[in-house]
Amino acid sequence: MMAAAAKAKIVLPPPSKAGDAAFRLLTCGMALMVFVLAALVGWELFQGSKLSLQRFGWSFLIHDWDPGNGNFGALPFICGTFVSSVLGLMIALPLSVATAIYLTELAPAWVRRPVVALVEMLAAIPSVILGLWGIYVLVPWLRDHPYPLLQKLIGWLPVFRGHIYGQCILSAAVIIAIMIVPIITSMAREVFRAVPDSQREAAFALGATRWEVTRLAVFKGSARGMFGAAMLGLGRALGETMAVTMVIGNSTDLSASLFAPGSTLASAIANQFSEAVDDTYRSALFELGLVLLLVTIVTNILAHLLIGAVSAPKDASRV
Repeated sequence: MMAAAAKAKIVLPPPSKAGDAAFRLLTCGMALMVFVLAALVGWELFQGSKLSLQRFGWSFLIHDWDPGNGNFGALPFICGTFVSSVLGLMIALPLSVATAIYLTELAPAWVRRPVVALVEMLAAIPSVILGLWGIYVLVPWLRDHPYPLLQKLIGWLPVFRGHIYGQCILSAAVIIAIMIVPIITSMAREVFRAVPDSQREAAFALGATRWEVTRLAVFKGSARGMFGAAMLGLGRALGETMAVTMVIGNSTDLSASLFAPGSTLASAIANQFSEAVDDTYRSALFELGLVLLLVTIVTNILAHLLIGAVSAPKDASRV
């Protein structure tokens, strides 16, 4: 009986290539939908901004915003976006890198898990909640304590002169920093974890201290990836809307002082779209959105290219 069963051949159905082809086409179509959606958003913004493009041309980027006289320009919003985002990145980057180094290189497992969970939870807080907290807690505290101290110590700098309003560009930078810390920390952790353990072991074998191993074997070899993580954080900062709108003051005037109210591309759109009373006004707001979209896409593409260029872990025999 067993011999007869052994001699029996199990006949399998021929492999179906149609199923594989259909699955490949389906997944490819889903992936292409991302590009289609981005193209549709860009096309709608371009169509909506045609009137502004025809009337103002490239001068739209260097003119002031004066709806009362029918003159529209993105200069104050571009400056506000750039200054608040870069300041927020400068505040968030050291904190994020230090946190990522601690979680990757120093923290024991019983500390690492809850801290990572807290960082991820911070990223999940809605921006409008952070904006409300910023208005009622952060801005009054900054206005009453750190800002006067800054003005007293380094008030000779033009950026720290003038009246302290509380709702200002510097407050927006602080709230942006709080929002992008989880993003940069998570990306930095992945970059540090990509460094081969053999590099750490080789540094320890040569007598390096923990700080020297972190500085030479881990941090120095991750510079490109860290730059990419910072660019991803900058991309998030550029497009942040609600929290920034609630703490920046929303002024269209240009000022050299960080204590003065300002505005960003995103906050201007959120504040003024319901006030657009004519086609030119509305078209100018669409053009602000188009400028913001292009800046954000370029920033994120550059960040992903830099992070993808981080070397994969090398084999121990090649180190």
